[in-house]
Amino acid sequence: MAMDTADKLRILADAAKYDASCASSGAKRSNGGKGLGNATGMGICHSYTPDGRCVSLLKILLTNRCIYDCRYCVNRVSNDVPRAGFTVEEVVRLTIEFYRRNYIEGLFLSSGVVMDSDRTMDLLAEVARRLREEEGFHGYIHLKGVVGASEEALTKAGQYADRVSANVELPVQADLDRLAPEKSIDEAESAMAFLKEGIDEAKGRGRRRASTPGGTAGARRGRRRFAPAGQSTQMIVGATPSPDRSVLETADRLYGTHGLRRVYYTAYSPIPRAHQDLPTAQPSLVREHRLYQADWLLRFYGFRIDEVVTRGDGNLDLEVDPKMAWALAHRDFFPVDVNTAPKEALLRVPGLGTRSVGRILGARRRRRLREADLKQLRAPLKRVLPFIVCADSWDGAVRDLDLEDLREKVRTKDRQLLLFEANGSAKTGQV
Repeated sequence: MAMDTADKLRILADAAKYDASCASSGAKRSNGGKGLGNATGMGICHSYTPDGRCVSLLKILLTNRCIYDCRYCVNRVSNDVPRAGFTVEEVVRLTIEFYRRNYIEGLFLSSGVVMDSDRTMDLLAEVARRLREEEGFHGYIHLKGVVGASEEALTKAGQYADRVSANVELPVQADLDRLAPEKSIDEAESAMAFLKEGIDEAKGRGRRRASTPGGTAGARRGRRRFAPAGQSTQMIVGATPSPDRSVLETADRLYGTHGLRRVYYTAYSPIPRAHQDLPTAQPSLVREHRLYQADWLLRFYGFRIDEVVTRGDGNLDLEVDPKMAWALAHRDFFPVDVNTAPKEALLRVPGLGTRSVGRILGARRRRRLREADLKQLRAPLKRVLPFIVCADSWDGAVRDLDLEDLREKVRTKDRQLLLFEANGSAKTGQV
């Protein structure tokens, strides 16, 4: 019996919900007054931007049929679920119709692997090509980079998509050997390395290969754009016993080696008819949130992994955020004088983000800062005060550093995360 588009959309939109690596930032694709759509500035994603704005995209699979049997995946070949698949024409039509109705601002397209990696990647890229060249669509497009696809197929994807993401899926190869033995991290990194080369070349940073007739390098030589919003990847957390340290070590290496824009962490969600090797309970969503916080500290705050992961079991503290956990374990580092401390020291104060530190550095050039000044600069005083001194501080102002129950006091401020556990809303996928 033929399946109509609405039924396909219901199945394939639901199947796509397990892929979190769909945020975008840095894409600037203006339509110049022609065609449809416009991806500029913040980019397009089905998530929340840092300033709280919610943006939307059509997030679907091309098909949930797959030749692989990854035990953590609802679409694995051995799983008995309803199957469906769109044609290229159907995805193009849905994207344009949804955009015209103001339902979406862009497209995130992934897929199960059908026939082989090359064929699947080519179909995904063909959707993007038709949207760009035949429909004049200039909105945001994020394509899944199918691991194992050829350089030619990945090149086509990069030419038409704003972002391409090749997922490593699990943090270490031993985890893949157990749950997805047909896949390898090395193969995923090979795709990432190729995408990085294309991105760097398009930005004028990379070295071009010698052109070969009909080869990938020849196609590249004439390319003006290649995945301008970069590449990302995703790791599932909690499907295996690998601790947070292993997750962050892999992420840190991928950032440094392949120049990823984001690593997405997804708490394993028990799936219908799950394999017996998988946990039956969902890991804490607070753990996923802590990984994002730790990721931020590693990338923008100058922390090392051994500073972020302070517990002996290699996992992050769920009761307090990673910066606070470090501060509580290194009270001798504090208090920090906001009027004299270097930027690196200010960034280690719990509650002070990069923006707050920038405001403090700017303001203290004009005068010595007092507590009232910090309040005007929108620093969270209740969180910050135990760890700093200001121009009007007195000896008792930092007495909280010596309190035995300081951890309990700061922990209560973070209990709001438990609300995420209650309603399953911790997966914000922030840009």
